[in-house]
Amino acid sequence: MIVVFTDQQRWDTVGPFTPNLDRMARHGTQATVAITPQPVCAPARAALQTGRYPTTTGVHRNGKVLPPEERTLAHHFGEAGYATGYIGKWHLAGGDPVPAGERGGYRSWLAANALEHTSDAYRTIVFDEANDPVLLPGYRSDALMDAAVRFVADHHDEPFFLFLSLLEPHHQNEVDNYPAPDGYEERYQGRWMPPDLAALGGTSAQHMGGYLGQVKRLDEGLGRLLDALRSMDLLDDTIVAYTSDHGNHFKTRNAEYKRSCHDASLRVPLALRGPGFDGGGAISRPVSTLDLPPTLLEAAGLPVPETMQGRSFLPLVRDPRAEWPEEVFFQVSESEVGRGIRTSRWKYYAVAEDAHPWDDAAAPVYREQALYDLENDPYELVNLAGFGSHAEVAARLRERLAHRIVAAGEAEPVVEPAVERPGRPQAMTDPEVRLRGHKPVRFGHQPPGGA
Repeated sequence: MIVVFTDQQRWDTVGPFTPNLDRMARHGTQATVAITPQPVCAPARAALQTGRYPTTTGVHRNGKVLPPEERTLAHHFGEAGYATGYIGKWHLAGGDPVPAGERGGYRSWLAANALEHTSDAYRTIVFDEANDPVLLPGYRSDALMDAAVRFVADHHDEPFFLFLSLLEPHHQNEVDNYPAPDGYEERYQGRWMPPDLAALGGTSAQHMGGYLGQVKRLDEGLGRLLDALRSMDLLDDTIVAYTSDHGNHFKTRNAEYKRSCHDASLRVPLALRGPGFDGGGAISRPVSTLDLPPTLLEAAGLPVPETMQGRSFLPLVRDPRAEWPEEVFFQVSESEVGRGIRTSRWKYYAVAEDAHPWDDAAAPVYREQALYDLENDPYELVNLAGFGSHAEVAARLRERLAHRIVAAGEAEPVVEPAVERPGRPQAMTDPEVRLRGHKPVRFGHQPPGGA
């Protein structure tokens, strides 16, 4: 079992820029609408390790340590006799090097808590089990892929669970740039622009070449990892899952790259291959990456703990008509305290206007902020919240959102409707401005030093 986990990768990069991932998705199983439970690094990572919502684990924002009592995938696979290993970015500890007690139960360790601060594109420094620094040669994603191949070679004769956490295509924080391998940015600059970014701009024109160059090199590394499994006669016996923590809206929805309710932030690649997934086709119904931990455990024949709040989507792999919730629930922190649901057609989102985005994990009162008709507006350019034409739809979704907030273990909230807006729906021309009453209010809070 191998989880390949990228950082800040948009869902719509799967395709011509990622032939290996595309092939894996077509021959295995692809969740075409996969949503992160939280579009922020640490909360998304805590959820993927535990199968529990960020507000349940207490890691509702960056800078929080995963509590030692939380049970991770490493604990479950380790107790079943698997060799467990972690390579790359962790982001769930108090700092670097990560103490043994803050490694989530992983036995083999070659990682950094904040890899973006211990490395750059061609200088990758991680720490081993003894907390000694290790310099890995090569471009950063190549260096980590090489380490993964070495782990597989060392454990090829026993069951293993490897979590490979890459930094790309995350920006390099100190320079706010996307350093691709030499020649890759030039190859992809100007070749493609997602429609939402073409409409809204942000920093996409400046950074898309480097971003896609990083994605391309990631995909080449995935191909090398699959080749290595094939060469060791392990490919048919290994489940490989590929996903990301969140997407990237390139400063179009607020003043940074994620932490918003839009699919550019929430929607991520999710594909699996191997026993139980080969030939599974596409899952078109929305799923959460919170559902991946129980799915992996069930696929391995291991019990799924009742404490996990995700649910295995293996039934959907076997039968697309299987019973499944209509919506995916998500939380937003740091930029604002928000709660939302996404169905196949609708995105509904509410914000706690009086909450402190950095300190408050939840709130008693939320106000409807966004409603998008994804069938007719897939790039979320027209906000329908507050228009009488969609009041009934909003009321139904408001009730479902309140139900999902409670189901996630939070106190029952009050979700207030949006302030009524007169006239026909109008395009949201300035995505950094939202209506609170009739007064324009800017997204003002910027999280301190977030990744």
